[in-house]
Formats: sequence, C-alpha cells, structure tokens
Amino acid sequence: MTFLRYDQDGPVVTLTMDQPEVRNALTGNTAVAEFTAACRRIEEDHSVKVVILTATGSVFSSGGNIRTMQEQLDPAVSVAQLRHVYREGIQRLPLALYNLEVPVIAAVNGPAIGAGCDLACMCDIRVAADTARFAESFVKLGIIPGDGGAWLLPRAIGMSRAAELTFTGDMIDAHQALAWGLVSRVVAADDLMREARDLAQRIAQQSGPALRLSKRLLREGQHTRLDTLLELSAGFQAIAHRTEEHRAAVEAFVARSDTRRP
Repeated sequence: MTFLRYDQDGPVVTLTMDQPEVRNALTGNTAVAEFTAACRRIEEDHSVKVVILTATGSVFSSGGNIRTMQEQLDPAVSVAQLRHVYREGIQRLPLALYNLEVPVIAAVNGPAIGAGCDLACMCDIRVAADTARFAESFVKLGIIPGDGGAWLLPRAIGMSRAAELTFTGDMIDAHQALAWGLVSRVVAADDLMREARDLAQRIAQQSGPALRLSKRLLREGQHTRLDTLLELSAGFQAIAHRTEEHRAAVEAFVARSDTRRP
C-alpha cells in the first residue's frame, strides 16, 4: 500500500500520510522509503519552493508500529540486527526530511506520538489543529528516541522542556505546545489546511534560490560558530546577488521609487 501521497500545485508540494488504519505509523511499512524518495524528487525539482506535510484520518502519526516492535522481541533477532534496522530504517527519515533544502510546514491534524512528534520537529514550521496532541512517549514503552528525537526536540523547545517530555512521556495539547514554542500557531481543525496553504503561498512568493540558501543557513547556524556562519553567508549572498530573482526584485523596487519622485 502507498503510504505517502505526493501532490503538487505550482511551487507547493503537499505530502500526505495516508494510512489512517494504522494511525499513519512510520515503521512496518514503506513510509521511510517513500519519504526519502519524495525528498529526492523535491530536491531535484527546483520549481518547488515549499512543502506541506500532513495526514489523513484523526491522527498525524502514532510513530512506531507496535506490531513491528512485538516482532523485534523475538530472541532470534540479535542486537546487531536491531541496530541495523534503525540505521537503515527510521533513521534515514530525519536525514532526508530535516536536511531538505526547501521550507517544510507540518500541518498537524491530530496526535503526533513518539516518532510522530519527532517527525513534526523535522519540519521548519509547525501549524497545529486544536485537536493535535504531542508526546515524546518512548520511555513509556521502555525504549529511547531512536529516530533523532533527543537532537530534534531540544532545538524546538529547549532542553528543560524537552527533558520533561522525554523523561515523563507525558502528552501535551496543542495550546501547551504553542506556549512552549513547539508550534507557531493553533487553528480550528477545519481551518488547518487553509491556514497551511495560505502560509505556503506567502512563502512561495519569495525567491526559490533565496529560500533554499536561507534554510541552509538556519540549519548550519545551529551547530556552527558565528565567524564560520558569516563566511558561509558571504558566499551564499554572492550567489544570491547573481540570481534573476534578485535582479528582478531590485529593478522593481527602483522603478516603484522612481515613480514616487516629484
């Protein structure tokens, strides 16, 4: 079964997780392979300026499939095999999605649990329906965030709050997520996709090369020294100055200024 729907409307791609019967679980199916393929497709298509990630059904994503975890309890499955499963499975997802060059908006329509919460954190902007819930719930199953959540969540909400969610496994609602900075806005469930598309369209009006370069700088800025980032910014800015989008924007601004002169 296909896990991920890929729809494109001009410069906006919408990725929709579409296995509501398993609460859009990210393991035990083709989810990771489809995500990585979609990310490659987006990277190669420079007409794409922004991506919306959402889901069908009442759940954004339940994270790992419990049935798959049950199979992994078999003593015949070695520790080395389990490690390989993570490295070649779910861990490919954050490497593909978090490093995607174009901005990604998570339109969180319902509970985002465990790896589902981390999936939202892999996106740049999170818009939540008032029905959304978030939980870094691995500890409740006696496991750890094996998909990079210990790296992603503190960067989204700070170490203290990330530690609280990780150590308790507690669930927070959309409004608490807003107060903690996990999401940038909360909207009525019926308005979620309209809000996400409106935001995507505002982003898509901007220069494609500038968006990709700006996102790369934001990513690099999370682990790079200031002087190193400034040097990288100088190189990126030189590239941006030579784009047709920059030339058109400057010429349009100058033309508008000239018409206002007495």
